[in-house]
This record gives sequence, structure tokens and C-alpha cells, in this order.
Amino acid sequence: MEFAGAHILSVEQFERSDIERIFDVADTMAPYALREKVTRVLEGAILGNMFFEPSTRTRISFGCAFNLLGGEVRETTGFKSSAIAKGESLYDTARVLSGYSDVICMRHPAEGSVAEFAAASRVPVINGGDGANEHPSQALLDLYTIRKELRGRGRGLDGLRIAMIGDLKYGRTVHSLCRLLCLFNNMHITLVSPAELAMPESYVDLARKAGHTVTISAELTASISNVDIVYSTRIQEERFPTKAEADLYRGRFRLNQSIYTKFCEPNTVIMHPLPRDSRADANELDNDLNQNPNLAIFRQADNGLLVRMALFAMVLDVVHLVDRHARPVHWFNRRDYE
Repeated sequence: MEFAGAHILSVEQFERSDIERIFDVADTMAPYALREKVTRVLEGAILGNMFFEPSTRTRISFGCAFNLLGGEVRETTGFKSSAIAKGESLYDTARVLSGYSDVICMRHPAEGSVAEFAAASRVPVINGGDGANEHPSQALLDLYTIRKELRGRGRGLDGLRIAMIGDLKYGRTVHSLCRLLCLFNNMHITLVSPAELAMPESYVDLARKAGHTVTISAELTASISNVDIVYSTRIQEERFPTKAEADLYRGRFRLNQSIYTKFCEPNTVIMHPLPRDSRADANELDNDLNQNPNLAIFRQADNGLLVRMALFAMVLDVVHLVDRHARPVHWFNRRDYE
């Protein structure tokens, strides 16, 4: 695809070569993400960060990614702080805010809302999550993390064995990741969930049509014994009609060090899009995994900066200029001493 000036709304936009290009650019962003160098390539540019659903990592990492490229960030969080609460349409909001911004990142609870907004925007729009539909930048950083973890073991993405666990019905991260996996070869995908929270059939069909092996299971331990990646997700409480209904499924699939040692291969990588629900009745990934070197959830979050920096640089067409606007870092950087 042509990235310059493009909206990033769905992973369906990408071909395998596009993914590889994004990842190559993300690799070049490491010195800036690690504060080894500073670049001001986007000095004067403004990101409109519009988040109408709660967010920590996605909102802040998009903002930090833009700042690390030298740009400024303006934020709207929640409906109450927006004119949408006064009845303004997405069309009008898009027309106005795209006049104040050079690129917009948007999260909204309604499926298709970000695409509707983008249709009226005068600047590129990146989907930060639209309801239970998609979360393309999360899927990209997830796949980028898998690539990095496997590369250290001399492996590529083709032939990946992955178990996706938890709320697969409402979890937009696994929806987008499943679509991305269809661009690669010979995947072995195990979908672990209660029947009521199963992966929608459309995604299962896509994976099978791509030639992948898809296994559907409701048993955790049997499903994690022969995989490269365990990808756990939380119960998407906000998508359920009531909290009581979400509580029926909370804590069904818990992974701790004892279960990992007994059932997983020694190098199985543990991933989670975060936040992990650490409440006692959920506890998807136990704190006793925190010292496990194969727990990649924080490396995964760090990789979000690299991927989102890459997307901004590509959409605003400055990849070739990033290093030209670089200078040394002047402040104390604890990373230099770790």
C-alpha cells in the first residue's frame, strides 16, 4: 500500500510486504525510543489524540511516539469533555479537528466509528480501537513482538504455533491478530475460550482459508503444551450487557508459574495485550510469572512505541528524514546503566 497520507483503519489494508516494511522501519526507531538519540523530524506537527474509551498504554504510547519524533500532542478523553456530548456528529467533529491536526488517532466504542470519522477527516486517521471490531496497531506490535522473540531463537513467523486464550468474542486485539496471521504460512492456531466467548466464525474461516490449522478448545492445559506463544486476554467486561454476565467467565483460564512449568515447553513466550486483570477473581497471568524470562508482556508494551513511531513516520512520509534531524541526548538516561 501507499502509506503517505493514508488512513490506518484495518489490518485488511496490508499485504505481507507492507508488514515487513513497517517492521523494518520500526527497527530503525529503537535509538529514539531508547532515548539514545533525539529527532525533531515532526517539529511543528500536531497529533490529535481522541480517546472516547478508557486507555492507558494505547493513548500514552501514541502520544509518546509522536513526541519522540518531535511533534506536539493534543488530547480529548471521554465523551463528556467533547462536543459529541452536546450532540455533535462524527462528521462535524472530524471536519473541525482535522483542521487543527496533522494526523489523528481515535478510539471509540462503536464498531465502524473510526472509519466513519476518517471519511470526513482532512488528515490521516489511525484506528486506536473501534468497539469489538479491530485494533490494528496493537496487532502490529503483537506480531512485531512475536517476530523479535522468535528471531532470537533463529525462527521466522512462518510455521508459528500460537494459543489465543480468553475472551475471543469481544477481544478486538485477537481479531486483528488473527487477520494478520493470514498473511503468513503454515500457522497452527489454537483458540481457547468458553463456547460463549468463542472467536467469531468469520475469523476462523479466514484462517482456515489461508491454509492454517485451527483448533478450537475449552481446555487450557492441553492447549498450551505444544505452542511457541501463549497469548492471553482479559474478559472484556465493558462489552457485556452487565457486569454479572462478565463475572460468569472471569478467572476461567489462569496461568501461573506452576502451570507453565508443568505444561508449557521451556521457551514458550507469554503475551498479553494489557491491561492484565490482576484482581483475585480474574488473575489471568499470575504475578509469580513476573520473573519468568519468557514473560514478554512488558517488552510487548515497549514495542508499541517502535511500531507507532513507524506508522507516524510512514503516514507523514518522513522515514528518510528521521536521522537527518537527530542529535545526541543531553539528560541522564538510566537505560545506559541497566
